[in-house]
Amino acid sequence: MAGPLTVPRLPPHDPGTPALSVVDMHTGGEPLRIVLAGCPEVVGPTLLAKRRYMRQHLDHVRRRLMFEPRGHRDMYGAVLVPSELPDAHLGVLFLNNEGYSSMCGHAVLALGRFALDFGLVPAPPADAREALVNIHCPCGLVAAFVECEGGRSRGPVRFHSVPAFVLATDFLVDVPGHGEVVVDVAYGGAFYAFVSAEKLGLDVCSAKTRDLVAAASAVTEAVKAQLKINHPDSEDLAFLYGTILTDGKDTYNEEPTTNICVFADEQVDRSPTGSGVTARIALQYHKGLLELNQTRAFKSSATGSVFTGKAVREAKCGDFKAVIVEVSGRAHYTGTASFIVEDDDPLRDGFLLK
Repeated sequence: MAGPLTVPRLPPHDPGTPALSVVDMHTGGEPLRIVLAGCPEVVGPTLLAKRRYMRQHLDHVRRRLMFEPRGHRDMYGAVLVPSELPDAHLGVLFLNNEGYSSMCGHAVLALGRFALDFGLVPAPPADAREALVNIHCPCGLVAAFVECEGGRSRGPVRFHSVPAFVLATDFLVDVPGHGEVVVDVAYGGAFYAFVSAEKLGLDVCSAKTRDLVAAASAVTEAVKAQLKINHPDSEDLAFLYGTILTDGKDTYNEEPTTNICVFADEQVDRSPTGSGVTARIALQYHKGLLELNQTRAFKSSATGSVFTGKAVREAKCGDFKAVIVEVSGRAHYTGTASFIVEDDDPLRDGFLLK
């Protein structure tokens, strides 16, 4: 009788291509694949320069980790890099199915736990109930506050955003298949168009996901074609990331308001979208629908998971009146993996189905 199967540390693979070691997490159902080892050095004097370098020279890493057969079209990732900011504990580049995000709230919530648990920040005192993790995102420095016990993460995480502001309100766009639609555009580390799903003939809580994706994508393309996006700090941040369809319940209420975010290449966020919550809070504050430190709950129509958010103080971003937004949510570990490449694999860099 054969003995027990002995599993080698790694199966046969191209010795010239390092294995990519990752930790997988999720925040409210939205995945995050954090690269531990195997990514070549990302070169650049600033984080935005590193983002450009990775897009130009290391995009195969993103495709191998995000695309099938190792990932899927809605996978999300993070590559940790050094930061040029003295107050940052770590820098991060965000990966999606299309490219490189400027901000990701669900990832920040997960990375707060990860940084504390994997020793990327100084160990907090044994009696500390919260640890600070300063994360340099492409949009700027974001402070995460991680609930902890005995020096390890436990419970929810919250973060304070970069200055969030409104670019346009009641902007009329011509959306193919839907006619003229009024949208708002706001920034929470990334730019989003916001529109009530009802204006597109849909119920965000009950419509089929593919119908919501099609409608949101049509809005995104229309806004890109008809509205000039600009950011006072950098042209690298001046792009529309996606569209968030809402239930239209923007006036303050203790009950959660529901939304779904479709971003990048029709990627669907399973969480309520941390940077989207940030932008939506800024929009509601701008419209006088929300006061400082008034907490709202935001529910994902995809999974039912909930983030909370509030505007904690006023700020400026260039000439824009802005707010710093606090977003809270829970992240969980799901596993670890090592991904390899065989040199004769014609699909080594992955593929996507539409």
